[in-house]
Amino acid sequence: MRNRQTGSQPQGEAIDLTPMLDVVFIMLIFFIVTASFIKLPGVEVNKVDADTAENYKKVGILVAVSDNNEIWIDKKRVETTALKINLQRLYNENPKGGMVIQADNESNIEVVAKVADVATDIGIRPVAISVEQD
Repeated sequence: MRNRQTGSQPQGEAIDLTPMLDVVFIMLIFFIVTASFIKLPGVEVNKVDADTAENYKKVGILVAVSDNNEIWIDKKRVETTALKINLQRLYNENPKGGMVIQADNESNIEVVAKVADVATDIGIRPVAISVEQD
């Protein structure tokens, strides 16, 4: 109880910081959970050289097509039959980001086009191809 004349706290009382610490920890957990992380495709590719290219910073989905035409998403090899399901799941997690396809120099253009077609059918925009800049 406060002393009415002086307005000071009596001896023995302290400010309880526990609610403030609870709020700080809850905010920390919220920011960690809602942060968007870039998922790596899981395979190393030799990109195509290009003379003209533009930087693209808003990557939500990263897909790799290897030299033997395997599709890799999130460090897992994906069959073409399961491609749409995997891309839909990633798009639902981050609908604001676009997609970048990392195609190997030796990959088949039909496989790369198939990945891009499936992505645009789902509604992923923009779809970009990653290239090696000089």
